[in-house]
Amino acid sequence: MTGLHERHLAVSPDWLALYYRHPLELTHGEGRHVWDADGNRYLDFFGGILTTMTAHALPEVTKAVAEQAGRIIHSSTLYLNRPMVEMAERIATLSGIPDARVFFTTSGTEANDTALLLATAYRRSNQILAMRNSYHGRSFSTVSITGNQAWSPTSLSPLQTLYVHGGVRSRGPYAELSDERFIQACVADLEDLLGHTRRPAALIAEPVQGVGGFTSPPDGLFAAFREVLDRHGVLWISDEVQTGWGRTGDHFWGWQAHAEHGPPDILTFAKGIGNGMSVGGVVARAEVMNCLDANSISTFGGSPITMAASLANLSYLLEHDLQGNARRVGGLLIERLRGVTAASPAVREVRGRGLMIGIELVKPGTDEADPEAAAAVLEAARAGGLLLGKGGGHNTSVLRIAPPLTLTVAEAEEGAAILADALHAAG
Repeated sequence: MTGLHERHLAVSPDWLALYYRHPLELTHGEGRHVWDADGNRYLDFFGGILTTMTAHALPEVTKAVAEQAGRIIHSSTLYLNRPMVEMAERIATLSGIPDARVFFTTSGTEANDTALLLATAYRRSNQILAMRNSYHGRSFSTVSITGNQAWSPTSLSPLQTLYVHGGVRSRGPYAELSDERFIQACVADLEDLLGHTRRPAALIAEPVQGVGGFTSPPDGLFAAFREVLDRHGVLWISDEVQTGWGRTGDHFWGWQAHAEHGPPDILTFAKGIGNGMSVGGVVARAEVMNCLDANSISTFGGSPITMAASLANLSYLLEHDLQGNARRVGGLLIERLRGVTAASPAVREVRGRGLMIGIELVKPGTDEADPEAAAAVLEAARAGGLLLGKGGGHNTSVLRIAPPLTLTVAEAEEGAAILADALHAAG
């Protein structure tokens, strides 16, 4: 155990998890690579939990941060803030939400917390619909709508939460159905649920479940849900903390895979937009955003320095078509991973879209999750120079792959080869 690890354990909560038997201290990064305190170089396939969206030490972002830091770092929302207004204007346009208003926070948790505040105030209801296997943050309110046992440390809640089918395509009671019948069954379940409840405020859903193991429903499910929700006056909150900004390749936002009836009522974002800076936010149409009848500000949300970083990062992403790169390189990577894992009895499924890919591991010959195998592959991949993530319900048996969106074809091939060796070594 290193001295830093010992010091960490002495002052940190027991529940603050660290990856690896011998945890890493990352000291610097460049592009898609990072280095640890011992000088080892790694290909980064997790990007600080999908947060280093474009690249480590992207010159455009670091220059914007340095220049803004030389002027003013902080002011709060009590003063006009040009970078915040400029960023809000761009996000309002990109969101697809008509007459959009934008509120900046410091994290995805806080963004979802704000969305819940807006929805419950607007609808005068504390009842929330959420998806099974979901994750929405670590605050008291977001834990209470998280449908993932491993990330819900308390049953106490300010909200009444009811869970809906549909977030996981290949497990559960509807897994054997065709996509069309799967959607029909989930819609029927939602209709039945609404027939037994009183005035829910909103349905909150991740278009692709992140912590849940990069699972997703068939395209069109949330459009079908939207028809039902609209009849009942229930708002739709799309949690785009992990799916936003083109990561799925096919779409800029995850909700656009379900776009038949237009954008959500509320959209939340965070993670990669600041490329490592602490940025989150909420977009909603003015009627919903303006429903609060008490004062509310943010001390740190939308700070000049984080907005400068986000503006530079967003400009780089759009100018270099990183959504297109996610589609092209991600498509190649997922097919390569399916090829190298095809003969492995421990791999149940390789799934995902764009640069958001999950590899689900099971005990060979069964459908039972194998978190020990996932941990072993994580260690073996590290030894080979590749950093991965984990997730997948309470069993954490899914390897999560989400590199920066500038990933090259050569790096995708390199990562797939290391992962193939890691699966072999761990098996």
